[in-house]
Amino acid sequence: MTEKKTHRIIVRPTGVELRAPAGASLRDLLFEQGVEFPCGGQGRCRGCRVRVLEGTAEANAAQRERLSPQELEDGWRLACQCSLGDDLVVELRQWDAAILVDDTPFHFEPRPGLGVAVDLGTTTLVAQLVNLSTGKVLAVRTALNAQARYGADIMSRLQFAAAEDGRATLERLIRRQIASLITHLMVSAKVSGDEIRDVVLVGNTVMHHLFCGIDVEPLSHYPFESNEIGLQTFRASELEWNLNKASTVRFLPCLGGFVGSDILAGILATKLAKSLENVGLMDLGTNGEIVVGNQSKLYCASTAAGPAFEGARISMGMRAATGAICQVQVEDERLVCQVLGNVAPQGVCGSGLVDAVAAGLEIEAIQSSGRLGNGAKEWTLAEPVVLTQNDIRELQLAKAAIAAGSRILLERLGTSLQDLKMLYLAGAFGNYIRRSSARRIGLIDLPIDKVTPAGNTALLGAKLALFSLDGEDGSYTELRCRIEHVPLNADQSFQDIFVEELAFPSSTHVRS
Repeated sequence: MTEKKTHRIIVRPTGVELRAPAGASLRDLLFEQGVEFPCGGQGRCRGCRVRVLEGTAEANAAQRERLSPQELEDGWRLACQCSLGDDLVVELRQWDAAILVDDTPFHFEPRPGLGVAVDLGTTTLVAQLVNLSTGKVLAVRTALNAQARYGADIMSRLQFAAAEDGRATLERLIRRQIASLITHLMVSAKVSGDEIRDVVLVGNTVMHHLFCGIDVEPLSHYPFESNEIGLQTFRASELEWNLNKASTVRFLPCLGGFVGSDILAGILATKLAKSLENVGLMDLGTNGEIVVGNQSKLYCASTAAGPAFEGARISMGMRAATGAICQVQVEDERLVCQVLGNVAPQGVCGSGLVDAVAAGLEIEAIQSSGRLGNGAKEWTLAEPVVLTQNDIRELQLAKAAIAAGSRILLERLGTSLQDLKMLYLAGAFGNYIRRSSARRIGLIDLPIDKVTPAGNTALLGAKLALFSLDGEDGSYTELRCRIEHVPLNADQSFQDIFVEELAFPSSTHVRS
């Protein structure tokens, strides 16, 4: 039998050298190197563009549709559509993603042994090894979610899960990846698996189902609800993880719809359920979740808003990684852009997008209707990065959904946004967004001193859960009884409020 020929791939600018057999998919090879696949490798977007500097990669019909003749001539290809047929030198659009971890001090009741807290995000993973007797974090590991090669956002992931063996593939992939992260934690801290007593995972409802082996089909269509959102408990041996035989692995319960246990963890971390006054929590990741309330009653909801805030569905959008425009401000009537890594701009991430539109409104390059000034089709931020008319529309749709969802929840609570004592912004986007820009575009109509970046509240909440079993089973039953999930898709007023919130506010309104 003839051995299959292998080829060499050199990745620029990192210098990584890979080897793979002829016919191997560039999608699988380059995902670990930072290439994103927003449409799940279907060739429907430009998010996985790479430039072939040496060697040959054939362009198929999907690439000829998505890439201009000049781009094709210059060597640009869609990695998801290319198979390895030659030695290659490729240049990546983005790399070195920054992932938000947590080092917030917290009160705890000591327990024997070690524990692991895991924030299982659609895009990223963070795991921390914790000494349960001292509360000290012994090691931290982060990674891109390996499932993202099959779709960057939740709906793309659900679409892949619906295909034959899709759900099993995603389940197997994420369980193995988290097992690998835990192994790296143990090696880093020089401890054995026998010392780990408890593992707590949190994530959105889709991540909860895909890890736990629960059918995600009900989440893929109206009314987007699942009946199996409760606490899921495993023995480490069931997952084939090399830990103490008595180790318990708990995936905390979700709150309803697409509001997952990451938001439950956020409520724990910010102490929303203990507040005497009305407060709120907002997490704008690949989906947008909102919670408002007090110690007596909390309302929560999710909106299909997140992809724009993470750069997805934006023509030159990207994750907050090296090469991303992350901040934009106006100086002497011109734009000044800050680029992560101090390199030439490659694209724009969510915080940069919000800044750019806020700046455009101030210099009247963008009208309050969202139209670009002078009938332009695109607006240059910093060569070669541009915003198109469609990019601005995507941001309008996202911010309108968040603003409308917030208004509906606050009406249920019997109050208004201006009466909130504090609004906590969770996650990486909330940590990096300029609050004045968020207010300028109408995303958060609150004075900036009432808006507080809260960091990775999902990870902090998971750590808190390592020290509290909430009775005997860790299901947080009493707390969940005080939280009401509001399905916005079933609210008759949502569409009308959404339309009202589409326009950007005038500067007069913002300053008032």
